[in-house]
Amino acid sequence: MNADVAALAQIFADDYVQYDPAGRALTKQEVLSFLASGKVRYPVIKSIARRIRLFGEMAIVHGVEEDEVEADGKRFPVRYLYMDVVCRREGRWWIVGSQLVAPITK
Repeated sequence: MNADVAALAQIFADDYVQYDPAGRALTKQEVLSFLASGKVRYPVIKSIARRIRLFGEMAIVHGVEEDEVEADGKRFPVRYLYMDVVCRREGRWWIVGSQLVAPITK
């Protein structure tokens, strides 16, 4: 919510890739820079469903969020689906990839 870039940098692996709803691949640095810019804020992040499937040193997280977004001076609700791939490396869990499905504005 507060775009805590330092905390997110500790969660995303250095080789993290996020695919946005348009199918563009964004690196860890691109995602963190975008959040740090403040152009878009997430005053409300509400997880309404999450399923975690564990496969040894890897997990897949499927989820649904209903968020409130602030951009260009406007605030609006969005609902989206996501999938994260999480791997354990050197004793720590890291998000290595994410796929966002096109947000549906309420």
